[in-house]
Amino acid sequence: MKDYIVRATAADSQVRAFAITAGELVEEARRRHNTSPVATAALGRLLAGGAMMGSMMKNDTDMLTVKVRGNGPLGGITVTADSKANVKGYVENPDVMLPPKNGKLDVGGAVGIGIMQVIKDMGLKEPYVGDTMLVTSEIAEDLTYYFASSEQVPSSVGLGVLMERDNTVKCAGGFIIQMMPFAREETIAQIEENLKRVTSVTELLDKGFTPERILEELLGNVGLEITDTMPAKFTCNCSKKRVEKAVASIGRKDIREMIDEGKDIEVKCHFCNSAYNYTVEDLKRIIKRSR
Repeated sequence: MKDYIVRATAADSQVRAFAITAGELVEEARRRHNTSPVATAALGRLLAGGAMMGSMMKNDTDMLTVKVRGNGPLGGITVTADSKANVKGYVENPDVMLPPKNGKLDVGGAVGIGIMQVIKDMGLKEPYVGDTMLVTSEIAEDLTYYFASSEQVPSSVGLGVLMERDNTVKCAGGFIIQMMPFAREETIAQIEENLKRVTSVTELLDKGFTPERILEELLGNVGLEITDTMPAKFTCNCSKKRVEKAVASIGRKDIREMIDEGKDIEVKCHFCNSAYNYTVEDLKRIIKRSR
């Protein structure tokens, strides 16, 4: 099944909801970055959450970036998504290994104590930037806290990544449920009860639950209405020309030293790990352009 996001409302638009199946895109990220299981779980949760948050934006040119910076061995996670749920991301230390905690991958321990930063570039003079503390460093609860404190939208976020024994991704996905300002107390109470029944997102995904079925489980008794679906995928817009700008930014002095050494250089894109080769002639051209 291809990855996709379902967008929905419930209780006469008192609630808006999103759910995603993201196994393929998380596996693509794992393959590109050769991430360890705990790094895959951390990155995968943020990719799934970021894709859903990207789909909340209205314009084709809008961009969302979510950065998690903790003092754990992962170092940090960065995810970028657009309004079409095209998403990409990376972890700073992809090969981190930690023992399980309570029988599960220790994402919180790998991330550590720190902050989450959400940047929304919507074509205005300045992008919106929201910073919040990490409350559990497990990603889903941190996004829940971000929505409540930075956007003043009471939300519930569930995210999960389940690994196979060979360390590939078995399934991944999640949901975001948000209360509108006019949501009635009885609606909120009913959804809170429904959420208590869902102990694990990965358990639902492992049973084969689709995004529609996940939302049915959470909102089926308060008038769920699916509004649309959209594909979600791991994709990067890097190119040799774009990466060239990064090469140019290191400065003429350093580029001249590379030319004097007479060796080609290889530069990798942070987000997708694609490698680009620049010959000595390429470097000379870059210096000429930077005058």
